[in-house]
Amino acid sequence: MKWMGVNELREKFLSFFESKGHYRLPSFPLLPQDDNSLLLINSGMAPMKKYFLGQATPPSKRVTTCQKCVRTPDIERVGKTSRHGTYFEMLGNFSFGDYFKHEATKWAWEFITKEMEIPVDRLYVTVFETDDEAENIWVNEVGVPKDHMRRLGREDNFWEIGSGPCGPCSEIYFDRGPEYSCGSPICDVGCDCDRYVEFWNLVFSQYDTDGEGHYTPMEHPNIDTGMGLERLACIMQGVHNLFEVDTVQNIMKHISRIAGVTYGENEKQDVSLRVITDHIRSTTFLIADGIMPSNEGRGYVLKRLLRRAARHGRLLGIHEPFLYKVADTVIHENESAYPELVEKAEYIKRIIRIQEESFAKTIDKGMDMLAEITAKMDAPDYSGERKLTGEQAFRLYDTFGFPIDLTREILAEKNVEIDEEGFEELMRASRARNREITKSQDVAWIEESIDLKGEAPTRFVGYETLSCDASVLHILCNGEAAEDASAGDEISFVLDTTPFYAESGGQVGDTGCFRTEDAVLRVTDTKKLPSGHTLHTAKVESGYIAVGAQGKAEVDVERRHSIMRNHTAAHLLHAALRKVLGDHVHQAGQLVNEQRCRFDFSHFSAMTAEELREVERLVNEAILADIPVSCTEHSISEAREMGAMALFGEKYGDIVRVVDIPGTSMELCGGTHVSNTGKLGLCRILSESSVAAGVRRIELATGRGVLEFMDEQQSLIHSASAALKLNNPNELTAKIETLTAEHKETERQLASLRSKLADVQLDEMYKKAEQVGGLCFYSASLSGADVDAMRSMADKIRDHAPNGVAALSCVVGEKAMLVVCCGKDALAHGMHAGKIVKEALAVSGGSGGGKPDMAMGGTAQKDKVGDSVAVVPEIMRKLMK
Repeated sequence: MKWMGVNELREKFLSFFESKGHYRLPSFPLLPQDDNSLLLINSGMAPMKKYFLGQATPPSKRVTTCQKCVRTPDIERVGKTSRHGTYFEMLGNFSFGDYFKHEATKWAWEFITKEMEIPVDRLYVTVFETDDEAENIWVNEVGVPKDHMRRLGREDNFWEIGSGPCGPCSEIYFDRGPEYSCGSPICDVGCDCDRYVEFWNLVFSQYDTDGEGHYTPMEHPNIDTGMGLERLACIMQGVHNLFEVDTVQNIMKHISRIAGVTYGENEKQDVSLRVITDHIRSTTFLIADGIMPSNEGRGYVLKRLLRRAARHGRLLGIHEPFLYKVADTVIHENESAYPELVEKAEYIKRIIRIQEESFAKTIDKGMDMLAEITAKMDAPDYSGERKLTGEQAFRLYDTFGFPIDLTREILAEKNVEIDEEGFEELMRASRARNREITKSQDVAWIEESIDLKGEAPTRFVGYETLSCDASVLHILCNGEAAEDASAGDEISFVLDTTPFYAESGGQVGDTGCFRTEDAVLRVTDTKKLPSGHTLHTAKVESGYIAVGAQGKAEVDVERRHSIMRNHTAAHLLHAALRKVLGDHVHQAGQLVNEQRCRFDFSHFSAMTAEELREVERLVNEAILADIPVSCTEHSISEAREMGAMALFGEKYGDIVRVVDIPGTSMELCGGTHVSNTGKLGLCRILSESSVAAGVRRIELATGRGVLEFMDEQQSLIHSASAALKLNNPNELTAKIETLTAEHKETERQLASLRSKLADVQLDEMYKKAEQVGGLCFYSASLSGADVDAMRSMADKIRDHAPNGVAALSCVVGEKAMLVVCCGKDALAHGMHAGKIVKEALAVSGGSGGGKPDMAMGGTAQKDKVGDSVAVVPEIMRKLMK
């Protein structure tokens, strides 16, 4: 066999099947597309399920891929063995109703024996126990020796997941040699030992099952094969496991250099090296495919992998962020196959570094608490149970953000259990409290007060018109169903038809008026009930209203138009952000009202002034271009084919509304929008800030909102000018610069005076030195000093009097501060500033500590700090050598 690297093997495989008429598809993203049944892509077949099920037409009936995959069920075992990993690549060739067993087996054998030159005598093939056809093809057509064929049962050689296509499998094994055998006399293909390695699985999808045990032969059977790239590389490179494969080993070597360790010398260190190597591969590819760290779903998988890797870095002695550096090697080793890694390199590394820095605070506090708990359990006199209580586990999670799975893993290494039931009980109670907090904002309770069963949902006509005739179906007063209401009453009511947009998708509900012959109702909010009915909140301004009343519903036109402008601006902003910052940007929440648009989006760092200017420029360019905005309804599949962007996590029905701003933006959105971008007038970004780790927020205004903002800014400038007695606001900048320079000069002069005053105080202090066992003790109560000045004086004393100990006190704000310093000769006589401060401040109810040569602390009992200074000579005598 010829040694081949991973990148060469990948290309060899894909090129081979291209020569057999296969269409080469790039790897699908790890984030499943249009498939909520999967958390992450975990096999080569997974992203092509739609082709096998006939839900979409493949680009060709023959396809070949190398698919990125992540599997996490065995994450706790990663590192502990050299077999387990979360990230891998799956080579595959697929037939959608084209060729079948004859071609699939022939080409597989040709590739591994001719292209890879793997010796035939080291290859074994298995078939399903009743699949005579497959064995006949392998032996009589392909030429596999009969004694190298094995028949295995359903568990090993039949592929089936619920209902749908399924069928028997045929697997190819490599014999690594008797030295890897378990030694059992019956050791053979299929044994769990390391001798026979299964590396290619050919699935013959020839049945359609209902999941109830009934199998119908398919008219056009399919081929689905999967061969682990890393497993093939192990064979071709003659190494024992995936961590020794060239591209993976290069990543591990980078980690080893940072940690200063060598793989293979210490098993405990090897576990950590394997964990970090595997997890940094997974995280690099997950982030590149648009997955952001979060506390649930895919984002939590990513966060968990990063945290586990960071923790094992600590076990190797690495205490600063380092994973982002290793990501460089992951990118370099894979850039030939995945050039997008290079394009997104800086983004990937920034996300990883932010997470590392954030977790560093969490892990230090959590590890300290765990260490304290386990230390008590390890004490000789401890007789209790080696078990973390539910309260302790919950405190780690709730207070320090320490994930329970990491707590579980760390304690398992120390043979300590967790009261999981107690933890879950506290988690349930916490969730219940959170539900109670938000219950007041939930409108679902209303359906318990009025009977809406069997009634058609409210018909919304607010896209087409802002006023319409309507009938009152229900009235609620004080949360209860009512037949009528009169002037002064605050009510909620349901109409059969409404032009009022109900709060949804971040857009606030409409306000306006409902008029009948007998009453005027001022509508202050509009919400959607789970039943599909629209609930209008209103005050009866005059007259009398009853169920069944006919009237005219009228939306506040000016307010609605302002909301529409801001909502369309949100779409333009989203598109501009993706253009300026990158495709990783996705909407993470929004609030659109008449004043402004608040837009949350995924991004790793604060935007620069230049980036903000460019985003604002792009939005305004689109406004000035006066682009028509179309809002049309389509099936969800049509919308996706059009390229409409869907918001991650949103649920959509079969029919969706596509908002299209040609050449700029196309999104699924149920909100209200202007008919062309020119109606926005102008856009102004008001602020950019952080919402959470990896999530930023922009607030912007359009139309009248921009005019109001400009008026406020102008008023601010004139007020500042008046305060500085300037007639011309244009002189404001120059005046501020002058005042700033004068302020700096004043500060400089004050600092000089403080230094001279300190020198005078020091001279007086030196004259009053007290002798304590051959050392000099200096003390002073300072006034008007701050902590920095006290430290500066202590530095001077320490340098001036090597045989001295000084205690300086001063009131700073609401506390009295004490600084103690010790000269080098004093240190040689046993003095320790940290110990002195700690014991002295205990007298006045304070606390402190620090290094041997300088330490500080404080007390809230300002009038008693003198008592702390007074006991210092006594403490010195106790420390004296």
